[in-house]
Amino acid sequence: MPIYQDSHRKLQDRFDTRRLADRLDESLVHSPILPDEKEFIENRDMFFLASVDARGHANCSYRGGHPGFVRVLDEHTLVFPNYNGNGMFLSMGNVLETQQIGMLFIDFEQGRRMRLNGEARISLDDPLRKDFPEAEFLVRVTPREIFANCPRYIHKMQLVERSRFAPTGTCSVPVPGWKKGDWVKDVLPVDDPAHDDTREVL
Repeated sequence: MPIYQDSHRKLQDRFDTRRLADRLDESLVHSPILPDEKEFIENRDMFFLASVDARGHANCSYRGGHPGFVRVLDEHTLVFPNYNGNGMFLSMGNVLETQQIGMLFIDFEQGRRMRLNGEARISLDDPLRKDFPEAEFLVRVTPREIFANCPRYIHKMQLVERSRFAPTGTCSVPVPGWKKGDWVKDVLPVDDPAHDDTREVL
């Protein structure tokens, strides 16, 4: 499918960027995951996830873990875990409904970013789930478009500390303090980690 629609062309023509846009599409946009992209993805500890529901309403969320929490299985497939969250399932509900997602990977230290757009499906009984400690389920993604972005607006940042809530498989993650509040504790799922009084609360 062509990457550009009439709305994109309208703005490209208004700002005389159609030729540039076509060159970028021809030169940069592809769908197989290349070896250096596999390395880049698997070295990231976070990404931004865009999704859309059937109404066309968009949602954007942040996903964090330890390097390798997004795994490239082959040149046409990657997988990432869905960890315990606030139970709204806005992104994952959109995946169930439309399967359309966008993933933005950024290396803030080296100044590199990459977009990956494609189709996603929730895999509740994925055979790889055991490899992702504390994952509720996995999400498998088939890329449609992959391309690097110009890094000029990326702010240079350095990692101070990874979240203690990101599962490692070596110990149970803490419970977020808000889940212990009186306003919410009576509506938590029966299997929510917040019911485990042996877990640290942060």
